[in-house]
Amino acid sequence: MPRRARPTVVHAIVLRELEVARVVDVTPGLRRITLTGDQLGPFTGPDGTAFPAFASHGFDDNIRLVFPYPGDSEPVLPTYKDGKYRWPSDPPSLWRVYTVRRYDAQTRELDVDFVKHGVGVATTWAYRANPGDRLHIGGPSVSKGLAEGYDRYLVVGDDTAIPAIDRLLTELPDDAQAEVYIEVAEESHRIDFPAHQGVEVTWVVRNGQPTGAAPLLLQAVRATGRHDGSTFVWLAGEQSIVRDLRRYLIEERDVDKADIDFSGYWRRAEVVALDEDPALPDPERNEKAFAKFHEMSELLPPLAIRAAANLGIADGISRGVRTVPALAQHTGAKERSLAKFLRYLQAIELVDRDGDEYKLTETGEFLTSEAILDHLVADGVDFRMSQAFFGLEEAVRHDRPVLESVTGQDWDALRAEQPFEHKRLESKSGFVHILAEPLAKSPVLAGVGKVVVHAAGAAVHADYLTATHPEASVTIVALPTAADWFRRDVPASIADESRRDRIRIVEQSVFEQTEPADAVLIIQALGQHPDAEARLILQRAAASLGPDGRVLLVEATFDPDELDEHDAELDLLRLTLHGSGYRTKDELEAVIADAGLKVVERSLVGWGNMLRVLAP
Repeated sequence: MPRRARPTVVHAIVLRELEVARVVDVTPGLRRITLTGDQLGPFTGPDGTAFPAFASHGFDDNIRLVFPYPGDSEPVLPTYKDGKYRWPSDPPSLWRVYTVRRYDAQTRELDVDFVKHGVGVATTWAYRANPGDRLHIGGPSVSKGLAEGYDRYLVVGDDTAIPAIDRLLTELPDDAQAEVYIEVAEESHRIDFPAHQGVEVTWVVRNGQPTGAAPLLLQAVRATGRHDGSTFVWLAGEQSIVRDLRRYLIEERDVDKADIDFSGYWRRAEVVALDEDPALPDPERNEKAFAKFHEMSELLPPLAIRAAANLGIADGISRGVRTVPALAQHTGAKERSLAKFLRYLQAIELVDRDGDEYKLTETGEFLTSEAILDHLVADGVDFRMSQAFFGLEEAVRHDRPVLESVTGQDWDALRAEQPFEHKRLESKSGFVHILAEPLAKSPVLAGVGKVVVHAAGAAVHADYLTATHPEASVTIVALPTAADWFRRDVPASIADESRRDRIRIVEQSVFEQTEPADAVLIIQALGQHPDAEARLILQRAAASLGPDGRVLLVEATFDPDELDEHDAELDLLRLTLHGSGYRTKDELEAVIADAGLKVVERSLVGWGNMLRVLAP
C-alpha cells in the first residue's frame, strides 16, 4: 500500500537569474559554487507576475540549472504564460539537475556542489565559473522533509549524492540512528560530516576504478547485518547502481518498496566532446538515450521492445544472466529463437555482445525501469489502456471508444478488475500530493465543513483536507473496486485515527447525487467522459451542494496553438478509451455552461493547475 512517509511541500515553479558569488573546492573532487541575486527573494516578472522567494526545505531538493549551448553566450529559456513555463523544443533548453546543498535566506546565498569528473555541460561550467558569472535556475518544485516514524535510516550514495547526504546528516534529529555508505573516487574526496552519536558513516573508495566497474556499494551494504524495527532507505547515484541496491533490499532483505526513496542521478555513457573544446560535450553528436528510445516507434521495434519486457530479458541480463542458454532458462524461451531475437535486439542497440555474453546498452537499461515497464508489459496499467490504440482507425471513422472491440472489455469492465484498478490507483496516489497540498490550503476552502471528493487520488486529498481543516469531514465517492482500495489506503496512509474518523467512503458512481456538501471536488475526472456525460456529472455535483456550496473543478486543458506530441497522444487515448478527448479551455467551459453552471472564480494551484469554482 502507498505510504507518504515524507511530509511534502509543493513550491511554485519559478525561473530565477542569479550570479556566482564564490567558488570553493570542498575536496579535490567536489567544487562548491555559491549563487546569489535579488531574484532569490520575491520579485516581479516582466509581465507583472509576482513570484515568491526561493525556498528549500528538503535535504534532497533539486533545482534545474540552465546553461548556454557551447559557443553561445545566452541560454535557451522557457516562456511564461498563463501561470506555466513552456520549455522550448527546437532547440530545447540545455539544463541539468543538481541538489540544493545550502540556502541562507538572510544572506540570499545558495550553494550548489559539483562533482569534478569527466566531460559535461555542468561539470565544465563549474570548472570555469568565476564570480559575477550569470546562471538561470528553476525550482525546487517540491520539498520533502525527513521520513517520519522509522527506527533507523539507511543512506547509500555515490559522489553525486554527497551534497544531499551532507544536508541530511545536518538535519537529522539528535536521537536518530543511521547507517551511511558513500562511494568516492579516492580517499582525499571524503568530507567531514557533523558529529552525530547515532550515525555510522562508511566510505567506500574506488581507488582508480571507474564508477560501476565493481559493485562496491552493493557489496558494502550486503556485508551489514539486519536490524530489528523499521528502516527508511534513501538511495541515490548512478542509475544502475541504485537499481541493483533497491532490488537487493526488496528481494533479499524484504524491505517494502514504500520504505525506499531512490533517485538515479546519472547514467554511465560515453560522451563525445567538441573538436574545438574537448572539455564540452558536442550537443549534435551526443544523442539523448531516452530520445533515441522514444524514436523507436516503427512497427517491429516497439513490438520487440514489448516482447523483451514480457520475457524479462533485460531483468535477466541486469542480474548477470548473460548467455543464450542461461537467458533461455531465465525467460522460459527456446534457445534457437531466443538467439535470433537477441541478434535483433543487438541490431537496434538495446543489447551489446561480448563473446558469448550479452549486456545492456545505455538505451537498453530503460527496460529495467519499473515506470517504463508499466507501459510495456502485458499486465501494466498503461499498456492495458494503450491497447485501445489498436482500434484507432475505427475510433476515427466512427467517433467512439474502441477498447471493447480490441480487447473484449470496455473501460468500465477493465476498472472493475481489482488488480488493474488497485494498481492504477496506487500509481496515481504517488503524485497527487503535488496538487493535494496546495489545493487543501487554497482560500476557496477556508472554513469548509463537508467535502465530497471525486478523484483517483481521493485518499491523498482527504489526507491533506483533514490535516488542513480540523473541522472538515470528507466523503470519498468511488465505484466498488476503487472503494475497496481506498478502504485499505486510508488506514495505511493516515496514522491519526481522529482524522480517519472524519473520512467516509461511499460506493456510488460520479453520476449520482450525494449528501449535501459545502464543496464538491471533481479532480481530473471529466476527461474520462464525453461531453454529455461530463455535463451530467457537473449537474449532479451541483445538485449535491448545500446552501452557498460550490463545485471545485480541477481539469487540465491544452492550448491548441502550443500543442505538443504528448497532448495530442492523450487526446487520442481518451478518444479510443472513452470516446472523449483532451479538451481545450473553450471546450471545457462550454461543457460547464451547458451544464447550467458558471465559473465564479479562477485561481492557479500547485504547478499551474487551474482551479475553477462553479456555481449554479
